[in-house]
Amino acid sequence: MARVWQLSKKGVVIFLRVTPKASRNGITGIYVDGNGKASLKVATTAQPEKGQANKAIIQILAKTFKHAKSGFTVIAGEIDRNKTILISGKESDVLSWLKPALERLENDTRKRIGKTD
Repeated sequence: MARVWQLSKKGVVIFLRVTPKASRNGITGIYVDGNGKASLKVATTAQPEKGQANKAIIQILAKTFKHAKSGFTVIAGEIDRNKTILISGKESDVLSWLKPALERLENDTRKRIGKTD
């Protein structure tokens, strides 16, 4: 499966596919578009106006990954459902907690949809 992250000069970027006005907040799985680009699917109850959804997804990411909100910045897609988030910090430090968390999310997603490969 394609990665939902890539290295950056300022840290690590992750790609999101956001669903605003959802019934609950959280990371709901992995989305792969028609070109094979993978993104984390993130649902938020926030409205997609005045930056409310962007603030909410930063809170969701910080809570899920147990990392400070100040470490996450929307760097592309501020008014789009496809977003790019910069996680600031030394690449090795960020990847030390991000990769295991993403592996758990991917495994949970596979279990939910019945795939065990």
